[in-house]
Amino acid sequence: MISHSNYSTPPVSEFLLICFPNYQSWQHWLSLPLSLLFLLAMGANATLLITIWMEASLHEPMYYLLSLLSLLDVVLCLTVIPKVLAIFWFDLRSISFSACFLQMFIMNCFLAMESCTFMVMAYDRYVAICHPLRYPSIITDQFVARAAIFVVARNGLFFLPVPVLSARLSYCAENTIKNCICTNLSVSKLSCDDITFNRLYQFVAGWTLLGSDLILIILSYSCILKAVLRIKAEGAAAKALSTCGSHFILILFFSTVLLVLVITNLARKRIPPDVPILLNILHHLIPPALNPIVYGVRTKEIKQGIQKLLKRL
Repeated sequence: MISHSNYSTPPVSEFLLICFPNYQSWQHWLSLPLSLLFLLAMGANATLLITIWMEASLHEPMYYLLSLLSLLDVVLCLTVIPKVLAIFWFDLRSISFSACFLQMFIMNCFLAMESCTFMVMAYDRYVAICHPLRYPSIITDQFVARAAIFVVARNGLFFLPVPVLSARLSYCAENTIKNCICTNLSVSKLSCDDITFNRLYQFVAGWTLLGSDLILIILSYSCILKAVLRIKAEGAAAKALSTCGSHFILILFFSTVLLVLVITNLARKRIPPDVPILLNILHHLIPPALNPIVYGVRTKEIKQGIQKLLKRL
């Protein structure tokens, strides 16, 4: 009797992405709203970035941090949505081995970068409200540059092992990913090897980074709230809180969507498998579309800058 070890299977060179394996008819209906949201996200972020670049009054640390957030949104959106739309429109399901793991790295890394950027922005608001006299000496252009380097380096180093560990696994024959994107869980489960360490590393790294960011954000806003409650001058408290309003709304939305996504993934046995897939797509699309709009509507300086930009056109 010949053992199976005498046979060898060719290495997997590409994967096939199967969006909504149980409800593939959804694809045609979803393509239109996803396309519109994608165009909105790209247009809104491009407008915000150009406005901050061209308007001299917006050349301040707070708006540089907002530009960083906008750039991260654009990269995340471009990494996920064009491929999803290509599957919906042209049935281009195949994705190369290297492209799949590159997408996996960018999704994990840039999501954590966004969380880290929110943490830095919370610190910016903390210094502005709790230590206003020291704000110009603490939150400088050099601070923003160092913060940007920290955001990139911390998350890049922590999440680089995720695709590396997945790429080192042996993929015997199955290459069909039941997802629209190359998530670590969806890809690694196709392997013939033990993936316990792979999953454990992503879990520990993800919750360590995102959890520490969330704790520091909560601490920052707790200190801000205490400082605001001590303000006696009429209307000063409302004005101080209004400067944090846009940032707090974005953090709340980012955290809520992420929490819903985590809960649905944990409850996979109780809900249709296509629901987490849809939520994962929307998590890479809705925040990039809403972030610049929230800041544009709620921030007077940005609104005025956009109006000036439109007049020049």
